[in-house]
Amino acid sequence: MAMLNWFNNIFSSDIGIDLGTSNTLIYVKGQGIVLSEPSMVAVNQKTGRVVAVGTDAKLMVGRTPAHIEAISPLTGSVISNFEVAEEMLSYFIKRAGDAAKKRLLRPRVVVSVPTGITNVERRAVRDAIKNAGAREVHIVEVPMAAALGIRLPVHDPVGSMIIDIGGGTTDIAVVSLGGIVKSKILPIAGDKLNADIMSYVRDEFKILLGEKTAEDVKIQIGSVQKDGPPKEATIRGRDLVTGLPREVIITDADIREAITHSISILIDSIKEVLESTPPEVVSDVMRRGIVLVGGGSLISGLPELLERELEMPIHLEEEPKTAVIRGAGVILEDLIRYSEILIDNEDELPPR
Repeated sequence: MAMLNWFNNIFSSDIGIDLGTSNTLIYVKGQGIVLSEPSMVAVNQKTGRVVAVGTDAKLMVGRTPAHIEAISPLTGSVISNFEVAEEMLSYFIKRAGDAAKKRLLRPRVVVSVPTGITNVERRAVRDAIKNAGAREVHIVEVPMAAALGIRLPVHDPVGSMIIDIGGGTTDIAVVSLGGIVKSKILPIAGDKLNADIMSYVRDEFKILLGEKTAEDVKIQIGSVQKDGPPKEATIRGRDLVTGLPREVIITDADIREAITHSISILIDSIKEVLESTPPEVVSDVMRRGIVLVGGGSLISGLPELLERELEMPIHLEEEPKTAVIRGAGVILEDLIRYSEILIDNEDELPPR
């Protein structure tokens, strides 16, 4: 028995994976979150070999020679480049094992996916993780994982609404009795706001910005409503007229103007989900409020804006970026209890 326990401690474990468009997080059972890295891979286009993964690849974005491309193998949190995703997952699982001081030999995996993905997309996620070394893969939808991660009463006959604003997508869902009552997924999230800022700066200042610069300025001074004194930041990019480097000062008002259309679409989508939700469940949501999770929910003023527009309480989770992966960890602790909320019946899935 002692030898078996030693083997389990050193060589095997169950893990959870939050496979996001922007970041991937891994949870090791009994140890917690051991890895959080960008979902990026740098590939040498001449040889097809992977040059860097994760943080190292993210640092290369916009700085690589022509034959090296830094890409995300995920689009909207679903796999768009199977081979590269497989390489990335293999690397992350090995790194997670190193961080946890374990050799993760064919681990059992719980992975989160967006609501409404197709069977083929689900099959791609399963196969990529199995090819990366997993012996068993269980799939849970992002809102259910997030709800478990923040300890909402998902098994009770009471409605809860959760909005996960990630990098590639926003998942809006109402959950009750261990299932999703109504949901909607839309491509309005962190990456779209970055693109909005890049487009605005190009049109208004005639400067071409890089994606990383747009993200940095969004985090630094971005807001969805005026709160406090004006903020400003210096941005640097290429002048579209002269082709030379140029810097300008951008304000929080510029950021608000750049992202206002996308935020309006987000608010309208939340209203659509509420309008199609059964009245008794809406009553629960109005009483309990809506919970925001995901990195995109951290943009300044968003909870207050939603509260004003929706006329109901809005709660921002204390650690919104890790809600989904913490939920995967909850499932790992008792797979039998939470088996009913998993969507991993392989009989439903078509062969590749």
